[in-house]
Amino acid sequence: MDQTLYDYSPITEREPLRWPGGARVAFYVGLNVEHYRIDKPSTSTFAGTAGLTPDPLNYGWRDYGPRVGIWRVIQSLDRYGVRASALLNSAAGERYPQIVGAGRDRDWAWLAHGRDNSTFQAAMAAEEERRYLTEVVESVERTTGRRPRGWMGPALTETFRTPELLAELGLGYVLDWTNDDQPYRLNVPGMISVPYSVELNDIGIFVGKGTTGPDFVRIVKDQLDRLYADATPDSGRVMALALHPFVIGQPFRSRYLDEALEYVTQHPGVWVTTSDEIAGHYAG
Repeated sequence: MDQTLYDYSPITEREPLRWPGGARVAFYVGLNVEHYRIDKPSTSTFAGTAGLTPDPLNYGWRDYGPRVGIWRVIQSLDRYGVRASALLNSAAGERYPQIVGAGRDRDWAWLAHGRDNSTFQAAMAAEEERRYLTEVVESVERTTGRRPRGWMGPALTETFRTPELLAELGLGYVLDWTNDDQPYRLNVPGMISVPYSVELNDIGIFVGKGTTGPDFVRIVKDQLDRLYADATPDSGRVMALALHPFVIGQPFRSRYLDEALEYVTQHPGVWVTTSDEIAGHYAG
């Protein structure tokens, strides 16, 4: 089965892409603001108990994010003037009003990120998914005061209909297809794919690969340096840094997020922005 959502487009054969102020790289932080169900297995730090209900070890590890970790991450973002692109589970918006309030005070961009990070819509029938997406989008709008413009599925999951259904709801872009360094148009009218990263992602880096803090800083620096070198004034790139507060928000990792953000925000030719602004600029 061939996919028809987007066309093949080698990055060497595209129209010029220019960022504001002549920047070469548009940088944003995708901050995952998530809620996990206690009765379903999910992202785990120890597989031995992941199938148990309840699973205090792994559930508690994840729950550290909204209780403690995110507040440490917010301090780092504030320190370097970075506005988050908040990937918000609607259940998180309903359960954690203090986090939403902090984001509203800082003018974060709000993206719909499913109901919770334990529910995937990949097997849903069309009308069920339409109802589900409508409920999620309207909940995010109600809790944040702003209708989301973008979407990222829990664990980057979609159905073949998801972009079309999101377009019906007035959304304009998705982050799920992590196959490019530039935005591009989907074969769904009005829908764009904006780059996100499963490689420059704290879960994969720290939990999946056991990378150290200093190595994380080196990875961020290398990513930016290479994207900057690849870009020219008419071939801008996007750098997404994907963060989860229960991972990067651990005390012993905090200094390394600071070091990474300091390097990015002080680097010449970097537009520190949000995924909303990237999508809006690309769409014209």
